[in-house]
Amino acid sequence: MMILVAGPYRSGTQDNPELIKKNVELMQEVALEVYKLGHLPVLGEWFALPLLETAGSTQLGDAIFNQIFHPVAIQLIDFCGAVLRVGGPSQGADEMVNVGREKGKLIYHSLAEIPVLERAGVPSM
Repeated sequence: MMILVAGPYRSGTQDNPELIKKNVELMQEVALEVYKLGHLPVLGEWFALPLLETAGSTQLGDAIFNQIFHPVAIQLIDFCGAVLRVGGPSQGADEMVNVGREKGKLIYHSLAEIPVLERAGVPSM
């Protein structure tokens, strides 16, 4: 199952790049654990950030950022079977959970809730 890992990106950072980086690292560490459980994790950031750069976004929260960042993650939910909410307070991550729920997706709040799957031909880590 493809699982969207939703957590804070800018929330609580005052747009400090080091704190944003830590938020992304947390989501990526969780994504690796989701992968180890036999699922395909995705982050909206993996899709949105390259698009933002190519589209010419020059700062967090500019018009281009707002047109792409959350909308990409919302579109991504259509391809996912579940949303995993991680990290601290975040309106954006909460929005992903709410949209996922509205679309009938499974909503997880911890790795322990996600079923472990066996993947044929993939060695365990």
